[in-house]
Amino acid sequence: MERFWLNLRNIQQSIVTESESFPGKMLGPASENVVMSNSMLDLLVEYYLATYEILEFQKPFREGHENSRIISVKMKQFGRCRISLETFRSNMSARHVKNSYVLAKFITQDGSVDCYPRQVQFFFSHKVDLLDGELEHNLAFIR
Repeated sequence: MERFWLNLRNIQQSIVTESESFPGKMLGPASENVVMSNSMLDLLVEYYLATYEILEFQKPFREGHENSRIISVKMKQFGRCRISLETFRSNMSARHVKNSYVLAKFITQDGSVDCYPRQVQFFFSHKVDLLDGELEHNLAFIR
């Protein structure tokens, strides 16, 4: 909780390395085996490359490094996500569209922080093969 508040106040001091355990639960409405769009696959490859700096990732049927991990084109899609006692909603959860907005913070190349009000389109879980086995990531797709 302390780290969450630190990120909220000053994102430049937050340290993110690899992944951390997910303390919440994904909630319906849900869809299994959803095929991602090409542009979403590009974003996911970029995310994995930034998260796991020592590994190589690529989309299926693309030329790349011989040790590249091929990411799956399928995901599980969810309309809501619960962390502790708070439930976060997305655009996919039609009755709660007005509760799906977030303030996204990004650090620019010059070190300044830009904030953008955006809408969570959906939450999703995606599995990827790493050095020590398969790991599931729980993420949000924000437009």
